[in-house]
Amino acid sequence: MPPVPSSVQALSGLLSRQQSAFVGEGAVTAERRRQRLQRVIDLLVRHHQGLTQAIDEDFGGRPAGFTLMNDVLGALASLKHARDHLQQWMADDPRAPFAPYDQLGAKAWVRYQPKGTVGIIGTWNAPLYTLFSPLASALAAGNRAILKPSEVLPRTAALVAELCAAHLDPLEVAVVTGGPDLADAFTAQPFDHLVFTGSTAVGRRVMANAAQNLVPVTLELGGKSPVIVSASADLAKAAHSIAVAKATNAGQICINPDLVYVPRAALERFIAALRSAYSALNPTVAGNPDVVAVVNARHLARVEALVQDAQQLGVRVETMPEVAPGAADERRRPLSVVVNPPEQAQILHEEIFGPALVVLAYDALDEVIAQINSRPRPLALYHFGDDPQEQQQVLDHTLSGGVTLNDVMMHAALHDAPFGGVGASGMGHYHGREGFLQFSHLRTVFQAPAHDPRREWGLLPPYGEHYLAAMLAQVTAD
Repeated sequence: MPPVPSSVQALSGLLSRQQSAFVGEGAVTAERRRQRLQRVIDLLVRHHQGLTQAIDEDFGGRPAGFTLMNDVLGALASLKHARDHLQQWMADDPRAPFAPYDQLGAKAWVRYQPKGTVGIIGTWNAPLYTLFSPLASALAAGNRAILKPSEVLPRTAALVAELCAAHLDPLEVAVVTGGPDLADAFTAQPFDHLVFTGSTAVGRRVMANAAQNLVPVTLELGGKSPVIVSASADLAKAAHSIAVAKATNAGQICINPDLVYVPRAALERFIAALRSAYSALNPTVAGNPDVVAVVNARHLARVEALVQDAQQLGVRVETMPEVAPGAADERRRPLSVVVNPPEQAQILHEEIFGPALVVLAYDALDEVIAQINSRPRPLALYHFGDDPQEQQQVLDHTLSGGVTLNDVMMHAALHDAPFGGVGASGMGHYHGREGFLQFSHLRTVFQAPAHDPRREWGLLPPYGEHYLAAMLAQVTAD
């Protein structure tokens, strides 16, 4: 088994070898692409148990069933969808030649060609999914790839590297491991495309590094995804959906709700419904194997500091479920619900990414839309309510990466629709045909007719007396 590259020099050499192999191969057939995807599928199917165990150990407690659902099955779904549809995505797209060449036998089409080698940096919160789901799109488009797992989960990163080295051709798919220094160097390499999933702050550095080599980027970032609970909403349904979202991976998901806007008259009923729903999911916290731990002490301290800042400002904080003094698990925590914090509260401005939530009372929908639009564009937006006009108002007057109506986080599970951000929540996307296009070069081809009439039409120099008049005659507004 070849050693896993962990130095900048080794990474640079690996990238160079992949790009040379790409050039040497030429056109990548549909069958070749399917074979590459199938090898990754087989790897995940054969080794899901070891990967699931590594993630559980790295987190200090994450249910195997959740990792299977979120990471293994999510990645497999992306890989299989790409495998089963790539041939139809690859077909040349005929385009109409311009007049008069369209009448003279000219042809034109768009050809979808791979870019080369794609660099993919994954996350700790979805360590398999954020590597292998974008990889599905990259391989479907005919590219090669180098993956960089998150160093926050060292056992998982090491196992992913070991398995990929054992089962995949490193000139097709390779893995490098290392800390922030290697990640920084990774994003400064001359890849043909770069994918980064993570925070907006780091995303800015990634984009700056990629700009050194004019590398196109797909940035899947985050932000403070809002939920609008309207007056027409079923409060119990909304509370249940939000509770499920916050109980999922302890809120450590990029599209997890951060801000929940509730009609002022329904505020107390909503909080009561949320408490009931969340406590039904997680009646206890300490020692509960269904409660995902916050990934490490540093991230836990960051989330708790956001809640404590609000408390120091005199803000009401509800704990769901109630935890007896001294009963806290090492890194498992109940849900902290911060109610109506003032504008200076840090929790209103920093992405939470953990077991906490902000609930804000509102009087009018226009005021909510204005608040959402005053903040950076979120990765996701959610609306609960049965009024179609209000739904349309929210869709027409806000902008976010994706939207789920009357539930939370469901849009990201669509395999035949693009997933991505906008503005501060990212750029580009993967999933489905749009993911295939993201990692393809759209190459226009024009095939000229046998006869070129420009000389006989007086369109080539030396220009005749009628040339200018003929050009002017075509300057119309029709």
